Amino acid sequence: MALESRGNGLGSLITRYPREFVGIVMATGAVLAVFINALFLQHGPHPAPIFVTRPLLGAAAPLPPPRVAPPANQSTNHPIGAPLPLVAPPATVTGAVQLTADIQRELSRRGYYDGVADGIWGAKTDAGVRDFLAASHSTIRPEASESLLRAITAAPAKTVVKAAATPVPPASVPVPHSDPIAALISPSQRMAAIQRALTDYGYGQIKPTGTYDPDTRMAIEKFERDHRLPVTGQISDRFVRELAGMTGRPLE
Repeated sequence: MALESRGNGLGSLITRYPREFVGIVMATGAVLAVFINALFLQHGPHPAPIFVTRPLLGAAAPLPPPRVAPPANQSTNHPIGAPLPLVAPPATVTGAVQLTADIQRELSRRGYYDGVADGIWGAKTDAGVRDFLAASHSTIRPEASESLLRAITAAPAKTVVKAAATPVPPASVPVPHSDPIAALISPSQRMAAIQRALTDYGYGQIKPTGTYDPDTRMAIEKFERDHRLPVTGQISDRFVRELAGMTGRPLE
């Protein structure tokens, strides 16, 4: 009778407070789930942290350099467990630069390259290698290789074809020709006669030196303007005829 009364009392409580009963059941289930997870489902120390933090990248310990073991046939005196000595990796890049510099140096000695042996395969180096391959009729690929270096080393120097010197023609013999300016400058009896005639007829005070000078030119220009001739200041045939006609005698 006591159990029945308790059951009736619990049932009446559930009926009277259904929401509270559901809340109690859910809270009890959550607590049980936490305990089961902590005791049976998690690995590592308990209680586990709620927020897991990641280590900083900078705080990571640097990796040790690789250590290469010596060849099997090389005896070592290192004790067991001692760290092996560092062995440098094969310097492929350094070898390629040195090979290119050797090729440039040999090309320069044979006249196919005029740059600096800097180990850089540039346009000059490529052009020099191709010129060498074309001159030697070689089928080697135009790239840095030991076979190319051996071929260049065994080849003779570049043959330079010098252009034939252009023959210099012999000095030509000066041919005498008539130079009116030279004829005017050089002393002559005809010029002296013209100067005397111009002075006599008032075209200036000219000394009869027989040489064409600025005073003579000014006198001739004045005579040409007075007689409506083209003003040139030169001793032309028309000027001589007009002056001789005015003096009435030949100008010789």
